[in-house]
Amino acid sequence: MLTKRIIPCLDIKNGRTVKGVNFVDLRDAGDPVELAEIYAKSGADELVFLDISATEERRKTLADLVLRVAEKVNIPFTVGGGISSVEDVDILLQNGADKVSINSSAVKNPDLINTLAAKFGSQCITVAIDAKQVDGTWLVHLVGGKVPTEINLFEWAKEVESRGAGEILFTSMNNDGTKDGFANEALARLSSELNIPIIASGGAGNIQHFCDVFKDGKADAALAASVFHFKEIEIKNLKEALRKDGIEVRI
Repeated sequence: MLTKRIIPCLDIKNGRTVKGVNFVDLRDAGDPVELAEIYAKSGADELVFLDISATEERRKTLADLVLRVAEKVNIPFTVGGGISSVEDVDILLQNGADKVSINSSAVKNPDLINTLAAKFGSQCITVAIDAKQVDGTWLVHLVGGKVPTEINLFEWAKEVESRGAGEILFTSMNNDGTKDGFANEALARLSSELNIPIIASGGAGNIQHFCDVFKDGKADAALAASVFHFKEIEIKNLKEALRKDGIEVRI
């Protein structure tokens, strides 16, 4: 049985880690490199960095950040935010990232998934999907959740897999930052309909939510931010609880 992964997520804005609720009301959560080092030492399996800054200097800023993180951590990490070309990915992987995450750029140009998977390997390519349940239907949203589309979450996820993505990072916008638990029903459906790993994001508030996302949501990994950043949940305690609940994790 594959072990389940615990992944702290660091949303980066102007070089700082930030966290909000339902994608808004951001507050500072610390220096991303310092946090990365702490998480690597405290038992995180992977890290995800998402640059949510809308600056023209994003590529250079992100590349520099990746270099600094790679010098400090010994666990895999994924980088996303504004990635839209082979050149973007090449720089980030060369600077030490293990994987990249693409989101809006994949929706606008689905062939990008094929291109990146062919050049760098599927194992390097994560497609992030931000979706919101609207009148009972899960619809994909772009640009950090600001732009709604008519694209169905499950149909898009299948296309993403068919184009060569190595895994999907699904964030439920309805659950994001609420600490009311993950969108387990949607996650379970994604897991049943796809053959690539699904990372669950949005809604972690307590240890039981992580137990539920693995058992009920069938997720391969669980990603969270504020509960880790503000020390509401310690990763060591979380993993011990998961193991007691019969969920296989690396300790």
